[in-house]
This record gives sequence, structure tokens and C-alpha cells, in this order.
Amino acid sequence: MSEIRAEVVLPTASLRQDLTFFTGVLGMRLEMIRPADNPAVAVLSGHGLRLRLDAGAAGAPGQICLRARDPDAIARGARDLTAPGGTRIAIEDLDPPLVLPPTEHAFVVRRLADSAPWVIGRAGMQYRDLVPSRLGGAMIASHIRIPDGGPVPDMVHFHKVGFQLIFCYRGWVDVVYEDQGGPIRLTAGDCFIQPPGIRHRVLAASPGIEVIEIGVPAEHVTEIDHEMALPTPHLRPDREWQGQRFVHNVAQGAAWQTFRLPGYVARDTTIGTATRGVAGVQVVRRGQGEPVRAVHDADILFGFVMAGAMTLDGEGRDPQRLSAGDAFVIPPGMRSRWSGPSDDIEILEVSLPGHFATETAG
Repeated sequence: MSEIRAEVVLPTASLRQDLTFFTGVLGMRLEMIRPADNPAVAVLSGHGLRLRLDAGAAGAPGQICLRARDPDAIARGARDLTAPGGTRIAIEDLDPPLVLPPTEHAFVVRRLADSAPWVIGRAGMQYRDLVPSRLGGAMIASHIRIPDGGPVPDMVHFHKVGFQLIFCYRGWVDVVYEDQGGPIRLTAGDCFIQPPGIRHRVLAASPGIEVIEIGVPAEHVTEIDHEMALPTPHLRPDREWQGQRFVHNVAQGAAWQTFRLPGYVARDTTIGTATRGVAGVQVVRRGQGEPVRAVHDADILFGFVMAGAMTLDGEGRDPQRLSAGDAFVIPPGMRSRWSGPSDDIEILEVSLPGHFATETAG
């Protein structure tokens, strides 16, 4: 079997000065240079790269991004450099802290009947955006489906997030998680919380599987882990990732209790406890009594109608009759009411934080 070696070709306008820069400033190693009497090509290696600096190469100057756990240890703390031959170098943190943008509060209604486009995302899954504004980047809510079902071409991966929920709306999906044993089947009404950084892989799904996925913030990194094999040998159900525990909440047999809004009951998914109050997730149904207007102080309050219908009255807005597949966001401080619920109404409510105040307004 022949050896294969890849090199990134970078044009240079000053090879001799570049050699000093790449070896002295960036700490790379010279591997090859030619011709000896008047060098025009040099190969260097370092930081996971193999570069070919070529004085005869055409094109604009190249760009390199170096990521390090201690960026200050490279180039005396500089972050943006330009090599003598024209190559630009950006030096960044290998694992930058997660940035949670401030929420841009808004009243949002997203209807399934509006024919929002489905787009092809990771592993061939189809995504429908439930909150197009993403509240200024504070969160993303996706309606995800796999029409054909069967094996999913996924890889072991993890997400750099503050919070992530997978709620099975229809069908079933098999997923395997780090330190949680063998594959787990998520069925309609069940949910997972995926703590930040937990390795996992989607294995297979039923035809027509649909899930609701909530992520905070909206833009977050998904990284592939080529080294870890799942399932892992140890079962550690109490392990925490950045203060959050994995949750597999099962709908069957759950207890229903009084909801924060009169006229409804809810079952709690234990996610508020598992995330130490970062988020709360409840499934809501019709209860006794009549709905009333109320005001909440949650930073984010998202709802998805899973079955039935109800009218959402938002202060200063026209009433909106919502049915299965519709989503909404009610901003803090807005008086609203979930009125006229059908007997089969079922709503998924996700809040950040998990604990917040609701004041009924009559």
C-alpha cells in the first residue's frame, strides 16, 4: 500500500522571509526545500498542517486558522498576522466559551399551514424552522422528520450548547448515548435532554419519525468524535456534563398535575431538576375550569401544539387559532390567554429558565 501525503499549497511573494516567519514565529518545521541554489518551493509541517510554500503558484494569498488551548503561547499573543509572503494567519482559542446572545423578545406564531420550507440538514434529516427570528440568536426550535425511516447515516458527535431538548412527536427513534448503556428507543411523547458535550449517535428511526428539537443558543457547534465508540463500557446515569444530567423521560404512566395556567393540567419531564433550573419542559392538556389571561417573566417561553386546537390571545394582537403543528413564543410581560381549547389539546411547553413566575390577570 503506497503512502499518501497531502499538502496545502500557498503562494508566496517572499519565500526566504516566509521560512523565517513560519519556523520562528509559528514554530513550524522545515521538511523540504528546492532547488538548493535558488529556493522556490518549501514544505513545512506543524500544528496538524503540511504546507507547500510555492513562489510560482498563482492565486490570491492563502489563509490559515490556528486554534490553541493557549493562543498566547503562539506568536507572542498576536491574533491576526500576515506572513511576509502574503499568507494571513488567525490564531483562535481551541475551545472558546459558549456565548449566549441576549434574547430579542417577540411574539411569534408559526403555522404548519403556512408551508414553511423543509430543508435538508445533518445526516439527511429534514428541518423546519419554528422560530425564524431565533429571538436574536438566543434559541433555535426545529421540527425534524425522516420520511423514509430506517438506519440513519449518523456519526458519534456532540454539541457545544447551553441546553438541548429532543422531544419525539411521532414515531420512534433509536439513539445511543455516552455512559447511558445500550441503544435507547424514544417513542411518541418521550423526550431526551442532551447535556452539553455528551457523545451520541442516532441509529435508526421509524418511517415518518418527527421530533421537536430546541437548542440554546441558536448557532452552536456540532463536533464529530472519531475516537469514541458507542455504547461506552460504563453505565453512569448520574454523571453530569457542565452541571446537567442526561434525561430519558417516558410519557407512559406519567402523573398529571395542576398547570401554571387555570383550565389546564400538565406532566413534568424532570428536565428542570436535571438541568438545575436552566430549562423546564412540560406537556399540557385540557383541565378543569376556564382559561384566563396571564403574564409570565420567563426569558423564553415556547409552545408547540401537538394535538387539538386552541386560540392564542396576545395583548394587542389579533387572536390566533392554532392547531397541530403550529408553534408560538410569548414574550415576558405580555398578557396572553390560551382560550377555547379542544378536549384533545396537547401542547409542548419549553421555558428558559425552568422556574419562573406567572401572574394571572383575570
